[in-house]
Amino acid sequence: MAHMMIRPMSGGISGTIAVPPSKYHLHRGLILGSLASGQSVVRGKSDARHVGFTLAALRTMGTEISQRESSYLVQGGPYRVREPQVDVGNSGSTLQFLLGLGALVENGPVIFHGQRSLMRRPVDPLLDALRTIGIAVTKTESGLGLWVHPTKIPGGVVMLPGLLSQWASGILLVAPFSERGVTVMLSEPIREQSYVRLTARMMEQFGVRVQTDERGTWWRVAPGQSYQPTTVDSTPDLSSAAFMLALAALHPSRLDLTGVGDNGGEHPEGRILDILRAMGLSFQIDENRQVLSVRHDGKRLEGIDIDMCEIPDLFPILTVLASTAKGTTVLRHVQPIRYKESDRVSAMMQLRRMGADIDDQGENVVIHGVPQLRGAELAIADDHRVLMAYAIAATAAQGPTVLSHPWAYRISYPEFRQDLESLGVAIAIEDRQPKVSLV
Repeated sequence: MAHMMIRPMSGGISGTIAVPPSKYHLHRGLILGSLASGQSVVRGKSDARHVGFTLAALRTMGTEISQRESSYLVQGGPYRVREPQVDVGNSGSTLQFLLGLGALVENGPVIFHGQRSLMRRPVDPLLDALRTIGIAVTKTESGLGLWVHPTKIPGGVVMLPGLLSQWASGILLVAPFSERGVTVMLSEPIREQSYVRLTARMMEQFGVRVQTDERGTWWRVAPGQSYQPTTVDSTPDLSSAAFMLALAALHPSRLDLTGVGDNGGEHPEGRILDILRAMGLSFQIDENRQVLSVRHDGKRLEGIDIDMCEIPDLFPILTVLASTAKGTTVLRHVQPIRYKESDRVSAMMQLRRMGADIDDQGENVVIHGVPQLRGAELAIADDHRVLMAYAIAATAAQGPTVLSHPWAYRISYPEFRQDLESLGVAIAIEDRQPKVSLV
């Protein structure tokens, strides 16, 4: 069984890293382009496997997508599937964004299927909402596939739990095709609104207006609208850059991240910059050069109080930063984080094996920083963000760290290992029998 071994760094880091484009924008841009009759351009390319699943699924549904240097050309129009089974891999965004759009397939029905771990994640609230607006969707006998039948979509008012953003985004994306419009009402507690707002903003770039209130408790798409082809840009992926910033925060560092300007742009995880400043990391952004420069003397960060409502994907790396920060860090409203690629709250409790003082209190996670972590053998549950977070922690630990599922980072940040090694991190992939249960 292959594992990743990481040895601690003995000195500081120095170098330049190019920040990849935002997967959040690429998923939405490709799908919206497929719905707009004509050619759209989505600027920014990624080899991330999640983006690859969206590309493959759209092509199976009949959308022509070609690549030009650093852009995708998307020829939008009616969906006509090349085969009835649409594979979404293990990408939750791909599945939940495309599910309702299966009703638009002219030669349907279609069946969406993916990896077992994905198909067992909670989706019933989305299925109920799709049925409410008139979309016929049923589970296969195995429960590992979802049939969607072509139909006219009456529309209407749906109620959704406000816990996970992908459910609301999935309804909004199909809403313009309804006969009388769609209103999405979200019940408390409402989380992850930054992602829903990104969906709405990008829909408006493609010509569809989305109304909402200040808190995002309801979202309305009026009837009679249609997507129009356009050109959209992907912002830098700060959820990926967060790992390199964390590395810089744990060591004496002179690190430049290229492609970052406008204080992080409109990326949903842009708050990582404010959080790092509050914890004591010194950096500057050169707007003209689009470069974020970290100049850090290696001193420990300070623990702070962080609301995770809008930034759940930052949870794994923030637990690592907090584990050695002086004082106490409280990560609040973590419940939605339990329903990602893995139960990330439970997965990050393995920091205790590295000597961290971390406590899962249900809705909050409390971390009392320690001066030094120690190497350990850890189970990753094939979760890309968990793997990358522990890899960063390993660089500041005493002794080597061994991680299962060493290739998981390819899901969202395929350049991760290369970028770490360019900064002097010693990484080896080796076969070994685990000493602990690696799942």
